[in-house]
Amino acid sequence: MSLTLTLDFQYATTIEKLWSALTDSSKLAKWVLDNDFKPEVGHQFQFRAEANQYWDGIINCEVLRVDEENRVLSYTSAVGTEKHTVTWSIQDLGEGKLNLHLEQTGISNEQALNGAKWGVTQWCGELGKLLEQ
Repeated sequence: MSLTLTLDFQYATTIEKLWSALTDSSKLAKWVLDNDFKPEVGHQFQFRAEANQYWDGIINCEVLRVDEENRVLSYTSAVGTEKHTVTWSIQDLGEGKLNLHLEQTGISNEQALNGAKWGVTQWCGELGKLLEQ
């Protein structure tokens, strides 16, 4: 049985600025990790963190969907035996407010779910700081 993580974050910004933060490699590096992302379906990329005794610091990914019109980005994310599908979508809440929705599927256990929730929450806090610049 796989688990799904769903989270929502609200930001006072423009759709263009938030979309760019999701799809521009240099901006992703400011709130997620160093990467070689390109917003092209089929592109294989990596998020890279410092390695430690438990992990080589590499998250292997592949872009599945880039839909700028509907504001949806999806990619696989694999570390060890964990392989998830990450989907970000942007909803306009009106009055200059946006909702960034995350759905991360394929999570194998509660520990991985809690780790993903913690990590994404930290990253999205950094995203908020980036969007304020």
